[in-house]
Amino acid sequence: MVVYDHSFNHNEWSVMIGLCIGLFLVFVLPKRFPTRASFVFFMCGVYSGFFFDNSLSIQPVSFYDTMDTSVYQVMDYILYFAYGPISYLFFYVWDYMRLKSRALPLYLFIWVLIAMSVEWIGTLFGVFHYRHGYKIEYSMPIYLVIFCLWAMLYRYYQILIVKGKQNLH
Repeated sequence: MVVYDHSFNHNEWSVMIGLCIGLFLVFVLPKRFPTRASFVFFMCGVYSGFFFDNSLSIQPVSFYDTMDTSVYQVMDYILYFAYGPISYLFFYVWDYMRLKSRALPLYLFIWVLIAMSVEWIGTLFGVFHYRHGYKIEYSMPIYLVIFCLWAMLYRYYQILIVKGKQNLH
C-alpha cells in the first residue's frame, strides 16, 4: 500500500467542494429532461469514472492512485459521484444549445479539454497520483471515448424522444 497523505486536507476538500458546486448546478439549472433521463445522464459520469479509474488503477500495473492511498477509502467513492455533475452538464449544455451534428467534433474536443483541465487541477490538489510513467496526455483518448459514447447515448435519447412524439400524433 502506498500512502500519499495522512490527513483530511486539500485533496478531500477539493473533491467535496467540486461535488457541491456540481450538485448545486444540477439542482438549480432549469429542468430539461425527465427525472429518469436526468438520473441516467448523471450516472454516466459516476459509472465512467468508476469503470476507467478501476481499469487503470488495478494490479499488476496501477497507472495511478486517487486520494490519500493506493487502497480504496470512502473519499474514493465520493470522488466517483463528483463525476456525475460533469456528465449531466455535458448532456444539459448539448440539449440547451441544440447542437447540430456538424458541431459535434468541436463540442467533444471542448469537453475533452474541460475534462483534462479538471484532471490537471486534481493532480495539483493531490486527488490523482500518476505511477509507472502515466501522463495526463494519456487520458485524452480515454475522455474522447467516454464523450463519444455519451454522444451516442444522447443521439439515441433524441431519437426515442422524436419517435415518441411522432407516435403521439
